[in-house]
Amino acid sequence: MTPIKLAIVYYSTYGTNHAMAEAAAQAAREAGAEVRVLKVRETAPQDVINTQDAWLAQQERTAHIDEATPADMEWADAYLFSSPTRFGGTASQIRAFIDTLGGLWATGKLANKTFSAMTSAQNPNGGQETTLQTLYVTAMHWGTIIVPPGYTDPVIFASGGNPYGASVTATGGALSEQDLASIQHQARRLVQVTQQLKGQAQ
Repeated sequence: MTPIKLAIVYYSTYGTNHAMAEAAAQAAREAGAEVRVLKVRETAPQDVINTQDAWLAQQERTAHIDEATPADMEWADAYLFSSPTRFGGTASQIRAFIDTLGGLWATGKLANKTFSAMTSAQNPNGGQETTLQTLYVTAMHWGTIIVPPGYTDPVIFASGGNPYGASVTATGGALSEQDLASIQHQARRLVQVTQQLKGQAQ
């Protein structure tokens, strides 16, 4: 059986969404997926990043991680996006990457794949749900099959009750046990649903 190919695409200023992506990757691999963890290209000016120690440290800490490309999107059977919230929507770096995918969209190469999303904000009401919903609207345009966690596991209630996707109060990379459980459940569900759609369910 060919493993499901999962692209986990994230942007992380201070480390929270990077930690979420890595937690999801571990769970997805344990569920049998082949995983690429990919950061999107930084679009903020380097001289601005250099003025913020935590931002610069995160950039240096993840220098080895490959940047997402349209080729990665074509390769994958499933997508898991993780973006911080910016004024109720995704980070501009994520949007800039999405804007490079018009060629794949126009030729149907993003369609019929599965899609799920995660996010973080500084507080529980900082636009987390709307950020996830805007990502899902984009995925609808692509023709992907949206796979939210829903209320498919008790951990969703324990971690805040968001059925749209894992949503974390940003802490610079530290995730609670409840956060980790929610992220891992979402990643496993995405892999399992993708396996079912491809006729590979165990």
